[in-house]
Amino acid sequence: MSTGSWILLDHVVALLSIAAWFAAGVALALRRTRLTPAVLGTAVLVTLLRVGTVVMLAGRGWWFVQEKVLLGLPMLGAAGVGAVLLAGPHLLAAGRGRTVGRSVRAVVALFTAAYAALAGLVVTFLVGYPLTAGTAVITVSLVCAGALLTARVVAAPGESTAEVDVAPAPEDRRAISRRRFIAWTGGAVVVTTAGAGTGLSFLPAESVTRGGGPGRPSRAGLSVADLRGADAPAPGGTVRRHVLTAQQATVRLPSGREVDAWAFNGEVAGPALTATEGDLVEVRLRNADIEDGVTLHWHGYDVPCGEDGVPGVTQRAVPPGADFVYRFRADQVGTYWYHTHHASHIGVRKGLYGSLVVSPRAGQRADEQVDLTLPVHTFDGTVVIAARDGRTEHPAPPGAPVRLRLINTDSDPHRIVLAGTPFRLAAVDGRDLNQPGEVRDVGLHLPAGGRYDLVFRMPDRSVALVVDDDRAGGLRLRPPADASAATHVADTSGLPELDLLRYGAPAAVPFDPGRADRHFTMVLDRGIAMVNGRPAYAQTVNGRGHPGIPDQLVADGDVVRMTVVNRSLETHPWHLHGHSVLILSRDGTPSTGSPLWVDTFDVRPGETWEVAFRATNPGIWMNHCHNLPHAEQGMMLRLRYAGVTTPFGGPHGEGTAHDH
Repeated sequence: MSTGSWILLDHVVALLSIAAWFAAGVALALRRTRLTPAVLGTAVLVTLLRVGTVVMLAGRGWWFVQEKVLLGLPMLGAAGVGAVLLAGPHLLAAGRGRTVGRSVRAVVALFTAAYAALAGLVVTFLVGYPLTAGTAVITVSLVCAGALLTARVVAAPGESTAEVDVAPAPEDRRAISRRRFIAWTGGAVVVTTAGAGTGLSFLPAESVTRGGGPGRPSRAGLSVADLRGADAPAPGGTVRRHVLTAQQATVRLPSGREVDAWAFNGEVAGPALTATEGDLVEVRLRNADIEDGVTLHWHGYDVPCGEDGVPGVTQRAVPPGADFVYRFRADQVGTYWYHTHHASHIGVRKGLYGSLVVSPRAGQRADEQVDLTLPVHTFDGTVVIAARDGRTEHPAPPGAPVRLRLINTDSDPHRIVLAGTPFRLAAVDGRDLNQPGEVRDVGLHLPAGGRYDLVFRMPDRSVALVVDDDRAGGLRLRPPADASAATHVADTSGLPELDLLRYGAPAAVPFDPGRADRHFTMVLDRGIAMVNGRPAYAQTVNGRGHPGIPDQLVADGDVVRMTVVNRSLETHPWHLHGHSVLILSRDGTPSTGSPLWVDTFDVRPGETWEVAFRATNPGIWMNHCHNLPHAEQGMMLRLRYAGVTTPFGGPHGEGTAHDH
């Protein structure tokens, strides 16, 4: 079973244990002495089963079980043992035919075990990783409060908390006073303890984590405003000037349906930007009427930090009527894309995106191959994949070399199948793979924000590009002789997924990832956290939401290793700005194929990924989930080079960033 499956199974078993303990308490409270032993036995067995699921999860990583091992199971174990010790003799006596009434102590103990089981699961869902002292104290206090309240509710006036098989004798005032004193004292202790736990929860956290490295500055007092792109092309290159105007528009989908959109130059996708290696790319962004403002982020392109397009970090958002000029040299060959990074969970979905393709200086001429750039985007539930002309069918002569550049502009992954021909996956996220082998009849998992370049020789029959196993949609390439023939596509849902960590041939990498200068661990989860100054059920990193997540501090030249753990039941496409990362392993299994350099990688439920990179691009960089609603809900932090500051009011609300 996968770790994600064990997480789900553990949740199911936890729910069963809660139900069983509550059922035992209710049965005893109703004096169902024949039913109670069976229900209590079930509660004990399910609790032991829960121990088993936690042990299995512990084998997958401490991150998945910390709050269960340190709080949930010990709390449930203590309460469960107490419940068995108090209820057991009572039930045994009833089983032997003795006439017994109701044991208030036993009933309270059973309900306390139920509260402990419930509290453990609530902590997992509302707090997650890491467990803090404040959370532990509050949780135990709430369980105790539940026990005290249950004792008051269950005990009838004049009843003691002992066996009540006979009417209780009248109590004197001293006994009544003693009971009240105990109740009030217990309540005061619970309230005080809960208050102390709440106070611990609001202790200020560090604003920076160093990953085991020093806090030395790489450059003293360097501002991102000074980290701008080149102002001239490389020798032999040219200047590519573009103007992109962000505006509201109505666009027509290939299906003929019209939708309201935000567009660049009235087009969705926006204009396709192309350049040759060494050219200077200059883009003037104008905002016509997007009220919230816009920016341009060059997804996967390692531009200088001042060109990165992150509002509040590298620039201010461009308001209506204003403009901003981006300038960088096209030194990276491959398939990339651009999109707004201001309120991107809305802007990208509504259409503020486009493609960027940089060709090699000495490459194949464009008229010698079919080269299609194909953004995949979902409009109002309809997945659209089409080239610039909007067509979903394209002619391709037999024998012609074909390159399909797939760009996932959505916040969710897509499954891609190329049916009708063998092919090679030549590049991932713009970076060429080493000796990619020819494959066919496989599915490709394309993460949100990711890009795949598929290359093949056009056969003498039609070829279908199928998205999410929708055989009626997608894209068709047809040879002229087959232009009018219907294309039959077999069911693709059962095809195996190509494992990129085993695809291609190994090759040397430019650094030793085993000798990292810094190591950061990011545990992705859901929980209650502060997001932009407001409490929310957030998408969290290490239990915190943006902007309360500490910056990751690096220095020039550092080899940085990152462990990304997904405790949640959602997929998180992880994206670091300004750097490509080398995939080292997934779930402890090392990458054995071509070196896999990516800027976005999907961390599915229960997965643990290890990646590494060399810090050679100074700046302050966003490091976030590229499911853009997740980023908006808190799953976003910064990787910052020591000594670099921002004058734009950064996401932590300060004008400059400090190393301490």
